[in-house]
Amino acid sequence: MSTVYDDVTEFSQILPGNRALMGLDLGTKTIGVAVSDRLRNVATPLETIKRRKFGLDAAALLAIAAERELAGIVLGLPMNMDGSEGPRCQSTRAFARNLSALTDLPIVYWDERLSTVAAERALLEADTSRKRRAQVIDHVAAGYILQGALDRLAHLKGHSDD
Repeated sequence: MSTVYDDVTEFSQILPGNRALMGLDLGTKTIGVAVSDRLRNVATPLETIKRRKFGLDAAALLAIAAERELAGIVLGLPMNMDGSEGPRCQSTRAFARNLSALTDLPIVYWDERLSTVAAERALLEADTSRKRRAQVIDHVAAGYILQGALDRLAHLKGHSDD
């Protein structure tokens, strides 16, 4: 059974080196998935999983994690703009608790408030068609979530070397 962290600093202290992370954008109908490189510099959008039942969703995510020998999971936490937590945060926390019972991988929450907005803007700037945006928005948003966490982890690492 894994541990779920609210604080990325604690999460960073237990991560093994030279293994990639997975970022998740958990929606009601889909789960956007992104992965990092082993050095944890760059997040790459991977795929969008259509949600079915929790067991099937978890199995799909853990298969990706096993195949890529991932070190941990960064799960976007959909906070309200004022910083409070609503029903979507509660369902995300429940998902994390249930997933943590099935894996030893540590899970950390990452504030995802602007990830979908940033992903949408990037896709618009790339002149992506509306249909294509709908297909990729979730895993592009997962990439933004993961990249935010990677940048924070790199910052923490930089300060621990002082």
